[in-house]
Amino acid sequence: MAILDSQGRLFGKVSILDFGAALVILLVVVGILLFPGTSGSSIAQIGSTKAIEVDVVVRGLSVKDPQALIAQFQKDKNINFVIRNQPSGQVGIKTVNVLPRTVVVPQPDGSVKALPDPRTDAFSTDMLLTLVGQGQQTKNGPVINNNKIKIGTPVQLEGLDYDFNASVIDVRV
Repeated sequence: MAILDSQGRLFGKVSILDFGAALVILLVVVGILLFPGTSGSSIAQIGSTKAIEVDVVVRGLSVKDPQALIAQFQKDKNINFVIRNQPSGQVGIKTVNVLPRTVVVPQPDGSVKALPDPRTDAFSTDMLLTLVGQGQQTKNGPVINNNKIKIGTPVQLEGLDYDFNASVIDVRV
């Protein structure tokens, strides 16, 4: 009895195409079982949560009454935190500082000084907010609710009466 007959069957019973397809499927299953790939670890398995402080700066926020907004920050003490358009839960507001608006003025001796801005732009405010949230320290940096947080990360701060963007300037674990 020949291994391959005139109709392309192995030992007269199984088509060579069927045998090849079954062999490929078997190799794929064995490959998946023996080499499942890199096993990622979830954030919950990495370690315990720690307090992460994040300093964010807000430049040129258009607001009619900045003191009322700051009073609302102090009253609420929590703010919705969005990192790279991904909601990251709520974080606490530790401090809010209004930054003075300055302008660089050249001096007669060639030096420059930062002096208070004489222009009256009553509806533009700069602020520095220190936010505190719970997260993990991973090998790639701090993570808050499965979102990496690093200097330069664009964030969005959202509350009942406001929704504005800020930029991370410092992260402390």
